[in-house]
Amino acid sequence: MKPNIVFILSDDQGAWALHCAGNKELLTPNIDRLSAEGLLFDSFYCASPVCSPARASLMTGRMPCAHGVLDWLRSGNIDAVRFSKQGKENPYGGYADENEPIAYLDGIPCYTDMLARNGYTCALSGKWHLGDSVRPQKSFSDWYTIGQGGCFYYHPDIVENGQITVRHGQYITDLITDRAVSDIHRLSKSDAPFYLSVHYTAPHNPWNADQHPKKWIDYYDKCAFDDTPDVPDHPDMTTGPVYGTPARKENLRGYYAAISAMDEGIGRIISALESEGIFDETLVIFTADNGMCMGHHGVWGKGNGTFPLNMYEQSVKVPFIARCPALIADPGRVVSDAVSAVDLYPTLSELVDENEKGELAGESFYPVFAGGHSRRREVMIFDEYGPVRMIRRGKWKYIHRYPYGKHELYDLESDPDESNNLFGLTDTEAVTLELRHSLEAFFEAHRISDFDSKSEGVTGTGQMCLPGKRATRLKPYGNIPVTRKEI
Repeated sequence: MKPNIVFILSDDQGAWALHCAGNKELLTPNIDRLSAEGLLFDSFYCASPVCSPARASLMTGRMPCAHGVLDWLRSGNIDAVRFSKQGKENPYGGYADENEPIAYLDGIPCYTDMLARNGYTCALSGKWHLGDSVRPQKSFSDWYTIGQGGCFYYHPDIVENGQITVRHGQYITDLITDRAVSDIHRLSKSDAPFYLSVHYTAPHNPWNADQHPKKWIDYYDKCAFDDTPDVPDHPDMTTGPVYGTPARKENLRGYYAAISAMDEGIGRIISALESEGIFDETLVIFTADNGMCMGHHGVWGKGNGTFPLNMYEQSVKVPFIARCPALIADPGRVVSDAVSAVDLYPTLSELVDENEKGELAGESFYPVFAGGHSRRREVMIFDEYGPVRMIRRGKWKYIHRYPYGKHELYDLESDPDESNNLFGLTDTEAVTLELRHSLEAFFEAHRISDFDSKSEGVTGTGQMCLPGKRATRLKPYGNIPVTRKEI
């Protein structure tokens, strides 16, 4: 029997930002439970260290240079003519939505399409941020999201049934959880298996005290935040200053509060699965779209927290936890196999016995569930963000910036903090050439020329349309009623 799947995705959460991952100051008992009763992957990498490309790669199993979402999406999320007021209110890029929605993944298969083809009912509760937020996409039959890429926590713009409603005074984490719990109770009544995406906006900024529940702000008010570094601001940082200012504590207090509030919601999701008697037969996955530096390396942000764009481990490594006693042997294991976000699609494909390959860049890690290892003969991890590309092989990590650099090479065994750049040294010339050859061979094999990000002007300030010839603008909305109101 095909298991139900609950896929929980957080927003801007580094692999370090969990109690079960070693952060003793963070309270995450429900996520810790999933880890203790399942698998914790300690080397799981996103495909791009920024929101929209990372999410698109999770969905499609392709690198950004093969799906065309190269930066966070500033435009194409909503129809700005119909929702003109919306763009003035939202500080996360909605101001740049110009005229029409863009279906950025139109024509590209996603794993939700594959699951629907195999009998799954697919539901979304939470952030989409892959274009055209108002109209359900990619085989989701139940669609509950936000209008754009982000929102104020207590003033979210909720999209449901073609209508955008601004929910003043309601906490977005609770609203996403409420809908997810309702979906579980409803979908569990059917004989068909279900797939439920729960995409939280937490712990993305804002982190101000008034953005999160007082109980969690108060809980962390006396926290020393010793588990995050307190070092001078990075010279290339695009935000700041933070070092030596009250902003450090405010940022971390809000970030931790957002995570604990989300963990509380995950506890409610677990309870709903238990009450329906399906928890142990449901594959519950918890992960994040991309990582996050919260003072690490003196950076406050992810890949675009600096310019040139960075590939620090804290930016590209994300948590990944999987729990399903019916599938997973030896629960409580920590899996150290290096795994990529593009491996998720083939893993879910193998789970439902389809074993689809197609244009997928990754390989299934499904054997890990039974106690084995991923099937790669040699594990290499790749990342890209516009003209910046990365390869990780064993202890070596190489970062290439087209066209001119600066390039970086790190020995992560002896230098886990990435503080000693070995690029350009005579002793490392041979390994540098090997890694660059492997890097370019991989991207040559998996790119689509119209989307090749190394020749696009990606700077971390947002994407306005699809590159090349694939921009798909959808209008009008046809029979779907489109309105906007505030409550």
